[in-house]
Amino acid sequence: MTRAWILPMLLLLSGSAVATVKVLDGSPGTAAVCLLAFVALAFVNSPLVFPKSISAEEARRRSAVDGRPVVYWRPGCKYCIRLRIRLGRSARRAHWVDIWRDPAGAAAVRAANDGNETVPTVVVAGTPRTNPDPAWVRERLSPSA
Repeated sequence: MTRAWILPMLLLLSGSAVATVKVLDGSPGTAAVCLLAFVALAFVNSPLVFPKSISAEEARRRSAVDGRPVVYWRPGCKYCIRLRIRLGRSARRAHWVDIWRDPAGAAAVRAANDGNETVPTVVVAGTPRTNPDPAWVRERLSPSA
């Protein structure tokens, strides 16, 4: 199991435990609601929500060719989830790099953020922006940009 799946798996296990306790207490409806909430949280925090990650080197190469932003992210980051959801379908146009899977990506984020692994960090034309407004990123992803 990779590091990216740890949080979703913990959420599923916790949700199962809470639901079991609720069922044993005689509240199957509450158990179902709790379990659904934990499953939703696990899904949102899983790698399934984000487009397929590529290496930092490959992302930089592709960005140099097509001019699209490189988004450095990590699973479980609420700001990364916010960015991904607010970008909608246009998120697939960006080049996504999971810093937990790519040490070079983590190093690029640390270099842009005074040694901190602050994500999302979006790089457009070689210029990094930390936790940018999703509308700003969406503008960079539009076909006319």
